[in-house]
Amino acid sequence: MFGKISLGSVGLVVGGILSVVGFAAYGFGNATLNLAGMFYGIPILLGGLALKAAEIKPIAYSKALSPELEALRESQATATQQQIRKDVTRYRYGQDCHLDDALERLGLSPTDEERPLLHHIREESRKGRYALVLEFKSPLFSLEDWQTRQEKIERFFGPDVTAAIAQPTEDEIELALIRAE
Repeated sequence: MFGKISLGSVGLVVGGILSVVGFAAYGFGNATLNLAGMFYGIPILLGGLALKAAEIKPIAYSKALSPELEALRESQATATQQQIRKDVTRYRYGQDCHLDDALERLGLSPTDEERPLLHHIREESRKGRYALVLEFKSPLFSLEDWQTRQEKIERFFGPDVTAAIAQPTEDEIELALIRAE
């Protein structure tokens, strides 16, 4: 639940309110409230600013999830598929982009400018098996570049997962992590 709330925004609001109360208390001569507002408000406000600067927004679903797919996920999704889905659909802090470490280990992130960017995910059923589809904007890595790493992708994302790679448009790659039979 807390991953759906921006901690940076919470810090900005709470810190801002406490700081304003502290400054107002200073103006009215209330020393106790002034100290509380200043000593708590300003650090929380600065912490909120720092979190906001390091924040990565959650990735949206490209298609709505049906109850059938939700049941399929509950019965078939691997721990890795669940972790990826949870990680990319919540606020993250201190990373360059979603899955940046995974892309780097797979050799798909030589520089920040060349790194493919995850822009949507979706869940679907492929031949009765649960599939988590990651939709990347990948203008600098071709379909062939991704396909040469398919075996490495399957090993990286764990046992019981097969990878299917497609290119729906010129600059987009879809990586489907499918529950193996």
